[in-house]
Amino acid sequence: MLTAHKIALDPNDKQATYLARAAGTARFAYNWALAEWKKQYQATQADPSLPKPSQAALRRQLNAIKRERFPWMMDVTKNAPQMAIVQLGRAFENFFAGRARYPKPRKKGVHDRFTLTNNQFTVDGSRLRIPLLGWVRMREPLRFTGKRVSATISRVADTWFVSLAIDTQDITRPLTENQGAVGVDLGVKALATLSTGETILGPKPHKVLLGRVRRLSRSLSRKVRGSSNHGKAKRKLARLRARISAIRQDALHKLTTDLTRRFHTIGIEDLNVCGMVKNRHLSRAILDQGFFEFRRQLEYKAARRGGLVVIADRFYASSKTCSSCGHKRNDLPLSIRAWTCCVCGEAHDRDMNAAINLRNRAVSFTASACGPAMRPAMEEGSGLERKPQVKPASMKQESSSKLPMASFA
Repeated sequence: MLTAHKIALDPNDKQATYLARAAGTARFAYNWALAEWKKQYQATQADPSLPKPSQAALRRQLNAIKRERFPWMMDVTKNAPQMAIVQLGRAFENFFAGRARYPKPRKKGVHDRFTLTNNQFTVDGSRLRIPLLGWVRMREPLRFTGKRVSATISRVADTWFVSLAIDTQDITRPLTENQGAVGVDLGVKALATLSTGETILGPKPHKVLLGRVRRLSRSLSRKVRGSSNHGKAKRKLARLRARISAIRQDALHKLTTDLTRRFHTIGIEDLNVCGMVKNRHLSRAILDQGFFEFRRQLEYKAARRGGLVVIADRFYASSKTCSSCGHKRNDLPLSIRAWTCCVCGEAHDRDMNAAINLRNRAVSFTASACGPAMRPAMEEGSGLERKPQVKPASMKQESSSKLPMASFA
């Protein structure tokens, strides 16, 4: 199993300059290969006898011409341009498979990164050895043991990071503390409402720091583009946005770690975030909570601990269905936060009722999927009876501390 550990680097000025040049070389190679791919593909459309472009052929083509046309590439590790073209090949594979959009050129200041293969770097304690550069200090040692597959060096704001991919075979994690189930309803006012009655308020870092973001953005717009002051203002704004992202990630890691540690079965909704953000009154608040990142972290952490994440269909009426008698309301506007069932007379909080329904749905799915017949719980594409998606996601290191419930304002 591949596990990534992202660690901040502490380079000196000379090392930071080398990292920036290597990232620029990788970006140039990626964009050059993308342009060549388009040109060669158009040529094959006119003459089908010509070979179709591939990342292996483009790598050989670049190696043949870089000493004459791009001699500055020799000043950095050869992995920087080569792995960039390999990544372009993977991007086209995903595009043709329908998993991603058509690859776009990389931009300076946005895609500042390059990748090293396993035989091109060495890790020794809190140091990382990079070809043609030497040892660079890391802020912490590597936590995992196993085969080191690759290392991706990237820049966020003005801080350099290394993401080490480790083949750990299997990470031994303690199982959940109990075999209970919980439903989690995500929202804007509260990040998560649990069926146990707990309410977790998200930090909402963008909302809290929005005034500062506006001031720095206004200051940046008044600077002359390309000037030294423009660069300083741009870096200052980038540091603030990186801080906002870090606060959000920290809260989500603590919450998802706490949930997967306490519960074996977790029920959530398949939210249509792209459709939700079209509401101009709530789009900023929705994006500030990080719903997709919550689901991604929850899936892979539950898989590590042997848990199960049951994702209800996005058309499942979790808020409009009475959790006591099962009666479904025809309409329930967002402005109504509490309602009473007209059949059984039970009073419901909107979010709590949705969380309880999600828990019940997760429990019923687990019981049916693990029954004597071992039959699939539901069939794909059958409306409300659509099979819930249960799958692990990509790996990322999480915080080991628990999230104090309702501790964020």
